[in-house]
Amino acid sequence: MKMRKKTEISMRISNKIVMEKITKKQIKYILVCFFIIMGLYITWLLCRIFIMDRFVIPSESMYPTLVPGDRVLVDKTEYGARLYKDLHFDKAGVDLKSFRTRGLGQVNRNDVVAFNMPNNGWKIKFIINYVYCKRCIALPGDSISAVNSHYINNNYAGVLGLKSEQDKLASLPDNSIKCGFFVYPYDRIWTIKNFGPLYIPRKGDIIDIHPKEGCMYGLALEWELKKKIVVDWEKGTVTADGKSITRHRFLHNYYFMAGDNIIDSDDSRYWGLVPEEYIIGKVVKVLYSKDKKTNKLRWNRFLKNM
Repeated sequence: MKMRKKTEISMRISNKIVMEKITKKQIKYILVCFFIIMGLYITWLLCRIFIMDRFVIPSESMYPTLVPGDRVLVDKTEYGARLYKDLHFDKAGVDLKSFRTRGLGQVNRNDVVAFNMPNNGWKIKFIINYVYCKRCIALPGDSISAVNSHYINNNYAGVLGLKSEQDKLASLPDNSIKCGFFVYPYDRIWTIKNFGPLYIPRKGDIIDIHPKEGCMYGLALEWELKKKIVVDWEKGTVTADGKSITRHRFLHNYYFMAGDNIIDSDDSRYWGLVPEEYIIGKVVKVLYSKDKKTNKLRWNRFLKNM
């Protein structure tokens, strides 16, 4: 009996030791998996912040270059990654506080660019997940016009956007335009087919402010001055919080962005200019695409370059 009890005690001790070893191995395995997962997540997060990100195209505004359901890759290294100084965001929009790392290049005319929509409630306000993809038609310091539906840039001799789509717009009757015939600043003089020239402000530029400039740059002036801009055409004056303003030095660079589907695109023609700080990066590739109606993959758009 004594020998049997000793044997049972020895077996219990052995089993306990084995269980302790198994438990330690399990804990070690769990910890290793946890740190691997955390490392992968941090790597993915840093990649999204500094290198690249992915967005889904919801509309036909960039058709045929981009189509609804495209998953596009946005390169942040080209223009420099945008880093936030303040992580307080609101669906109604906030004042963006950020800085940009040094980029490998700069925004060029005809680049397809991802940016946050700047015009929210007719004020420049930042909404973090409100993202557009459009083509850059004019840079800071350019003057942009439309003549018979075709873009004209005083600093660029080539074709801006898609000439075939601009030809289609030129051939359409005025009353059949989908997005709207009159364009910003809606003085019933500038139309989707003929507008401008509109000067695109460059940081440091000084301009005289008359009612025309007050209308064209009103959103930018209110954003930069943090004051209410009122244009009085009868008196020929522009006021900022009730005080007359006759000159202004711009504090930011601005860009004119437009969709390739010029007939049906909600863009700078209708809501104004994009501040440089609102730019996310350059659209460089369609990763893959899903038909929004059938949810089937479009294999002809897999890894399609821009």
